[in-house]
Formats: sequence, structure tokens, C-alpha cells
Amino acid sequence: AEFHVKSSDWLLHKHSEQKDYQSVILHIVFEHDQEISELKERNIPTLELKNYIENSNFQYYNFDKEKNFIPCEDIFSIKKIPNDFSEEIILQKLEEKDKEIKQQLLATKNDYEAVLFQRIAYSFGLKVNSETFLQIAQNIDFKIIKKVSQNPFQLESLLFGKADLLNNTEKDSQKWLKEFEFLRAKFGINDIVFPAKFMRMMPVSFPTIRLSQLAQLYSRHQNLFSKIINAKSVEELKDLFKDIKTSEYWENHYVFGKESEAKTKKLSDDFIEIILLNAILPVIYSYHKEKTDNQKIIFNFYQNLKPEKNSIIKQWKNLGAKIKSALDSQAFLYLYKNWCSQKRCLECCQTQF
Repeated sequence: AEFHVKSSDWLLHKHSEQKDYQSVILHIVFEHDQEISELKERNIPTLELKNYIENSNFQYYNFDKEKNFIPCEDIFSIKKIPNDFSEEIILQKLEEKDKEIKQQLLATKNDYEAVLFQRIAYSFGLKVNSETFLQIAQNIDFKIIKKVSQNPFQLESLLFGKADLLNNTEKDSQKWLKEFEFLRAKFGINDIVFPAKFMRMMPVSFPTIRLSQLAQLYSRHQNLFSKIINAKSVEELKDLFKDIKTSEYWENHYVFGKESEAKTKKLSDDFIEIILLNAILPVIYSYHKEKTDNQKIIFNFYQNLKPEKNSIIKQWKNLGAKIKSALDSQAFLYLYKNWCSQKRCLECCQTQF
């Protein structure tokens, strides 16, 4: 059988001159726009599909060709989104994160505290240093983190050393370097380092600043995991991160040896919410997964966090999406990332659009 959009394509493609098409017994076309004398003489039937295909199907066919924000933008209707859309999508996202956490638990011999530290470190690194901070957290035995966390300077030195931030001749860094070498010898820490990057970020997000804040967080909360899994509200969770700031040296520095205007560098409210969304809530969900009221509690956390503000959320709002809280924004971001941007329209959980 030979397929064409139009029957006249047989002539356009010059199949009459090609021996390979002498064995054709059926000509299938979308539109039978012209009788082909050769096929008629050979008693080869032409099957026209035009009357058997709904026109609406071509809207989906064109998805792959459109350059809209989402492929189905022209037929998207917010009214068709089910009431439990955000909850269903968030559950899919949390289940995906739960699988990651389970793998981390296997690697840490079921140590939830270590996994939490790894996920918080990853989030502190943001886009540029997330993998680097995660590698640092995975490379240091969490038992060592717990021991040195009683001394924030020691923990800061350990993190700086592993991030390769002490490998310079700056006089200011020598105190941290000496402490790092002492800790490395004391605990038998390996020589592997994971160089942190300073490019494509605001100074407030430099690895020196974020690692100092991370050290202060774990020095202040010796039992951070217990406090997190027992929190009853978003405010309780936020309180754990409020007033976390760098050590004194970094109040007037962003890098070693270069003094800057004095400024207290606390975790911002927006940054705290990023940590809650990306690190804390997935761990809470995973730990309490078997509890009957787990989903209700998690949804409540999401509903009490502000929706993100970015270009993707703005586009969804332009299409009429009602985004009232992080529950909605996280759902629409996840939908866009995992379906829309990959043009997985036929697999999409929202094919009713």
C-alpha cells in the first residue's frame, strides 16, 4: 500500500516511472483530488480517509508545529481543568521526589538526617552550585557534620575546604585553611574537593555566603530533622530558618581578602520558601508517607506558601490559570516541565484540554 496526502501526489512523485511501485495494490490518501489513470487501468483502488477523520484531530497534529508557550495553547481552556488538578500534580511530583529520597536512604543506610542535609545543601547551591553542594554533602560522613556542628567555625571551615575555597594565598583564608587541615587529619577526611563556582549569580548567592549560612543553620539547630518532621505549620518551618545569617567575617566580605560594605546577610523570605519547597516538604512527605492525614498536611503547607513569580507562571496566568498559592504554581511548573515543554501531549494528564 502507498500513502499520500492527496492522490495527485502519485504523479507529483513520479511513481509511474519507478519500478518499485509496480507491486502496489492499494492507494491510501487523505484527499482523492484526482483520478490516476494508471492506477485505474491496473484496477488498483484508492481509499480516501477524509470523511473518516474528525477535523479536531488536526489541532493535535499541529501541536508539534506551533511555537506557542504550550502546544495546546490555541484550544486550552482553564474551565476544563478539574478541581483537584493542583493536588494530583503535586502528588505526582512528591512521588517522584520520594523515589529520589528512597535512593538516598539506601546510600546512607536509612539515615534521614543525612538525606535532609544533602537535600538542603543542594537547594542552598541554587542552579549554579546545587550539584557541587550536593557532592560536598554526600562526601562528608554526616556523623562528622553532627560532631563539628557544635562549633560553627569548624563546620564552615570543613564546608569551605571541600568547596575548594581555601586554595589561595589570601591571608584572611589561612585561619579557615588551618582548621580544615586539622579536621581532615582528625577525622580522616579524604582529599577530594568539589570546586564551587562564582559565575552567573548575585554576590549574595556566592558559595562563600551560602555555605556560611548553611554552617550557621546546622550549628543553631542540632536536631533540625526532628524539628522539621514535627512542625505543624509553615510558620513553624519558616522560624527554623529565620535570622540565619553568615558568620561575622562575611558581613563585610563576599570573597576572602576583599572588603565590602558591611551588611548582615540573612536568609531572605523568598530563599527560605525555595528551601521549603525544594528540600523540606519532599522529606516531610516521604517520612510521613504512610500516615493517613499526610496528604492533607502537605497540601496545607503548600497552600500557605506564596506562588513563585517567573516567566512560566506569568504565561500560565495569561492563559487564565488561577494561581493562588505555591500549590498551584508548583503544579503548573511541573506540568510545563514534564509534559508541555517536551510536547508529550498524548501522554498528558490533561488531555481533556
